[in-house]
Amino acid sequence: MSAGVTADPRARVVFTTAPSEAQGALIARAIVERGLAACVTILSGARAIYVWNGEAHDDAEVVLMVKTHVAQLDAIDALLGEIHPYEVPELIALPITEGSASYLGWLAGAVSPSGSAGASSEG
Repeated sequence: MSAGVTADPRARVVFTTAPSEAQGALIARAIVERGLAACVTILSGARAIYVWNGEAHDDAEVVLMVKTHVAQLDAIDALLGEIHPYEVPELIALPITEGSASYLGWLAGAVSPSGSAGASSEG
């Protein structure tokens, strides 16, 4: 049953990318297992056209949608710097201005400020 729509100023969706689904899954698991996010959704089939070192590239990627809180952004950035295969991993954080009250409640309970993992099977 829905509890309506609400806002949580702490809630964020972070976008990052990876060169393959396998690499994306490794990154996603590391983020979730460290309690830095409630859920990471992996979207395959993305294509990135970008400039790197003055040269245009066209590569397949996967997009990771990380559902987290603002307090975890620095820790996610540090983790990506450690484990991500890209020299400059993408990290773009957008506020969740509104969402399902029940989902945002679950998110708040699954991500703690200390980074300890919460328990749930929703995503």
